[in-house]
Amino acid sequence: MELTDTEKRLLALHYVFPVPLNRLNRLYEKDPNLEKLYTYRAKELVDLLNISLAKAIQLKENLQQNIMTPYDKLYERHAITPIPFSNPYYPDKLRVLIDPPAVLYTKGDQRLLIEPIKIAIIGSRKATAYSERAMSLIVPPLVQNEIVIVSGLAKGADTIAHKSAIEFGGKTIAVLGHGLFHLYPKENQGLAKEMAKNQLLLTEYPPYVKPERWTFPMRNRIISGLSDAVVITESADKSGTMSTVEHALDHGKDIFAVPGPITSELSAGPNKLLDEGAKPVWNGFQIVETLFSYY
Repeated sequence: MELTDTEKRLLALHYVFPVPLNRLNRLYEKDPNLEKLYTYRAKELVDLLNISLAKAIQLKENLQQNIMTPYDKLYERHAITPIPFSNPYYPDKLRVLIDPPAVLYTKGDQRLLIEPIKIAIIGSRKATAYSERAMSLIVPPLVQNEIVIVSGLAKGADTIAHKSAIEFGGKTIAVLGHGLFHLYPKENQGLAKEMAKNQLLLTEYPPYVKPERWTFPMRNRIISGLSDAVVITESADKSGTMSTVEHALDHGKDIFAVPGPITSELSAGPNKLLDEGAKPVWNGFQIVETLFSYY
């Protein structure tokens, strides 16, 4: 993937200052092509990036130390394809976020990003066999209609969603809460490596960034942002799954919830969403009919 000189300068900045695009707005307004990136004084960076003077001094030093580093070539050696916000492969759905990723780092089939319809399937890390049975009814019709399945590669429901998409011959995208040098959780390293070949791994973090508590809530906005609708299988009332739903609701996405037994704590989240107006789902054709009515 060919990158412009401006995009290469963004890669250099993002490597040492990995923030969402809205944090760079003032910089781009002053310098749309980032031509002065290496010549700004620290005090100018304080104003342009809204950071402390100490951070600005450190940032300037880091940029100067790596001024000759060909980040695009380094990523290529590791089969990582960076997709800056200005690139044609960057999904339009992410541009409407308040804080869109400045760069997406990908491994696998980047063409999945330009597929027209994507569905997020999410749920509890403690998902039971009930989620697996539900997905056996929901995923096949989606795959038959060439809908890409999006999830977060976490244990439980995410893992079932990715594996179901692959098992039924479909395509799937995993949105990670860390850089591509750190595959997490360990139980899913085999799945991640398989997806890096034939599916797609995606993250907004440079490869060296390790998983942290705060990185996973951030990635949830990308899961919902990429998707036309969100499906919840099992979830506690308060969880990361529900935060993804909140992001989706903020952008007018359809929410589908799998009804569950009132005796199950993991059905509390979906059942509450149903009470609040989410669409009940027990078959993937219900989702297909809803989405295709929009096109």
